[in-house]
Amino acid sequence: METILKLSAFGDTVLSYLLPFLFVLTIVVFFHELGHFLVARWCGVAVKTFSIGFGPEIVGFNDRHGTRWRLSWIPLGGYVKFIDDENAASAGQRPLEALSEEERKTSFQGKSLGARAAIVAAGPIANFVLAIVIFTAIFTFFGERSTAAKVDIVNPGSAAERAGFKPGDLVVKIDGTTIENFGQMQRIVGMSPNQQLHFEVEREGKPVELTATPELKEITDNFGNTMRIGLLGIQRSASPDDWTLKRHDPLTAFVMAVKECYFVISRSLGYLYDVITGREAADQLGGPIRIAQVSGQVATAGFFALLNLAAIISVSIGLINLFPIPMLDGGHLLFYGIEAVRGKPLSENIQEIGFRIGLAFVLMLMIFATWNDLIHLKF
Repeated sequence: METILKLSAFGDTVLSYLLPFLFVLTIVVFFHELGHFLVARWCGVAVKTFSIGFGPEIVGFNDRHGTRWRLSWIPLGGYVKFIDDENAASAGQRPLEALSEEERKTSFQGKSLGARAAIVAAGPIANFVLAIVIFTAIFTFFGERSTAAKVDIVNPGSAAERAGFKPGDLVVKIDGTTIENFGQMQRIVGMSPNQQLHFEVEREGKPVELTATPELKEITDNFGNTMRIGLLGIQRSASPDDWTLKRHDPLTAFVMAVKECYFVISRSLGYLYDVITGREAADQLGGPIRIAQVSGQVATAGFFALLNLAAIISVSIGLINLFPIPMLDGGHLLFYGIEAVRGKPLSENIQEIGFRIGLAFVLMLMIFATWNDLIHLKF
């Protein structure tokens, strides 16, 4: 009986992760491929297949333009296949000689360099647009819950105590950036471990200048996930009356959404730089299992929290796809850039070698990320 109960609990846990994961991933993948699809149609390219997922088809239909819209069994991505594509990855095209005259007119490779680049870039751009729309909607309809950047407790022996922080201090600026709430201060400090920061605080109505270096610490969130961030050692003991919920007008919300996308991009690139330079470990890189686990955890906080996660993942997917790695959109754009400089495309052999190297790199990265996921997997 105990074994049955454990299996039942495990099944419930997996299901609670799977449904939010499919919701988030389907939205992100659909809009990425929709970007490719819409610009391709606009440029006159015939699209044979629009697929969410890979492998055998679950359900699908043909539209009036002859495109097969399909939902497939393996939900880890999707693709748009053009009339002259050899495969779903667009890693090769059928020779123009093998196409009829009518097919050549609507082929991808028959379009101008600018049109091909626009079609490829449209996928990542669509991810950024989706994220901005989601963030804008959240800031407009859900609002922003915040409290003042006030210091209530200074932990003994902490970086804040050494820097001279005192209870009652109100943080006004960090490195010249105006601080509007405690969450903004946490974000800046968390991103700056072992980096000297200059604080301007208000103490008993008077400005005070302080310098502090956040310490790199490993913390555990409410779901048991561990992460390494910068910590000063100050706490806020805000009462319910100290918190405010502010909904913004659409224009302000849009500007905030763009800034939020910029933050996700800069934080992601900063982390990758730190990994490459040895300042950070690569164990925070995650794959589908980690996304599924986080999706299930975030879903417990409500629908808006899950939408917020979808926006963050959408930005990340858009950014990753712009990396100049063959097999990714950025790899195609790299080849088009070389073609623009040379006045002619690279040879098919060189492109084939590039795609094989790119495929090997992507597969190794997926294996590494999945290994990280399994190591940190918690139920």
